[in-house]
Amino acid sequence: MGKGGEQGGDSGEPAGQIRFYTWEEIQKHNLRTDKWLVIERKVYNVTKWANKHPGGQRVISHCAGEDATDAFQAFHINPTLVQKFLKPLLIGELAPGEPSQDRGKNSQLVEDFRTLRKTAEDMNLFRASPLFFSLYLGHIIAMEVLAWLMVSYFGTGWITTLILACILTTSQAQAGWLQHDFGHLSVFKKSSWNHILHKFVIGHLKGASANWWNHRHFQHHAKPNIFQKDPDVNMLHIFVLGDTQPVEYGKKKLKYLPYNHQHEYFFLNMVLVLSISPCTMMVHPGFSLLSSFPIATHCPIPTYLCVFSTLVMAGSFQSALATLSQRFLESHWFVWVTQMNHIPMEIDSEKHRDWLSSQMAATCNIEQSFFNDWFTGHLNFQIEHHLFPTMPRHNFWKVKPLVKSLCAKYGVQYEEKPLGKAFVDIVGSLKKSGDLWLDAYLHK
Repeated sequence: MGKGGEQGGDSGEPAGQIRFYTWEEIQKHNLRTDKWLVIERKVYNVTKWANKHPGGQRVISHCAGEDATDAFQAFHINPTLVQKFLKPLLIGELAPGEPSQDRGKNSQLVEDFRTLRKTAEDMNLFRASPLFFSLYLGHIIAMEVLAWLMVSYFGTGWITTLILACILTTSQAQAGWLQHDFGHLSVFKKSSWNHILHKFVIGHLKGASANWWNHRHFQHHAKPNIFQKDPDVNMLHIFVLGDTQPVEYGKKKLKYLPYNHQHEYFFLNMVLVLSISPCTMMVHPGFSLLSSFPIATHCPIPTYLCVFSTLVMAGSFQSALATLSQRFLESHWFVWVTQMNHIPMEIDSEKHRDWLSSQMAATCNIEQSFFNDWFTGHLNFQIEHHLFPTMPRHNFWKVKPLVKSLCAKYGVQYEEKPLGKAFVDIVGSLKKSGDLWLDAYLHK
């Protein structure tokens, strides 16, 4: 090992010296009790610090033994600030003769992608529009207020209840897309403001946990559609996914459910889980806007007034009916939109691809239109979102041509389809995987 430079971290090297490492040595440190990663050719020992990682210890552990440069840039809106936390963890650098990329990745593709990201930064595509997000939040608030006024002026007739359920479904679905924006730190320049608004929207408009969302969702973004690393595809007790898992579990004679019928029970199973989740409020979810005031005022009175007035005006039966209808409709909306970009794509074990290739293999886009943008919360630009998760969604269409050009240059598939076909492909993909499982279960 050559030496020189500056040393830190847990290596025990004397101050003023630095060790150089080969990829062969670095890749050995990918265990739960021993985690190294590389960022811009610098080697960090994150073993002890992983449990303190704000994004959760699992997401950083998934990159252990690898070059995490692109993941690091993708998830942090202020890399300079984060470097202060990394500095004490520094244990060395890649040896001068070692390539910057591990496992034989195409170094030119990686460099071109990083150049593309720099171009997007120079175009100010990571700068959010305050007007866009203000209007977006405004239209959610307007729907919640409208729901409250409907109960106040029109009572609780059947027609009013049905209309109310549709309004609240729309409001809650759009609030779900908005919390996604804050969760990815794509609205404000300061992480703290994003975190505060994320907790407000998901916790008080949606009734879910911001920490739970962060824990799961960042793993999904770091390693999409990778078994054991993406929690969104670790669903053996309900589904078998992709082409390899069904055969593997069929051979092992694993059968928690009749997977050959998973394309038939998909819409019901996942929707039921969401519809009866503990997060469901026992009053109109739309009125959760009012019950969120105490987070700012530290006064519980508005919460009690909200619950009391809702029950008095709506009545318990109508309130329960509107709540269950809203949850059922919203769950359908959420499940079909969030699964259309990933389930029909490659789902497999870790292949150690570069950032661009790994995201493209697991992700597809839906055709752009005003309705599709609004209906999906711009998740129809799932490719651009996965490549640049901190980019404000209203800029995805601007970076899309650059991404398509880069993919064409290296022969990386850029898949885009109509919204209806995307929904149909979910069912077709599940049926294909279920048939593979049944064949292996019966004959192998």
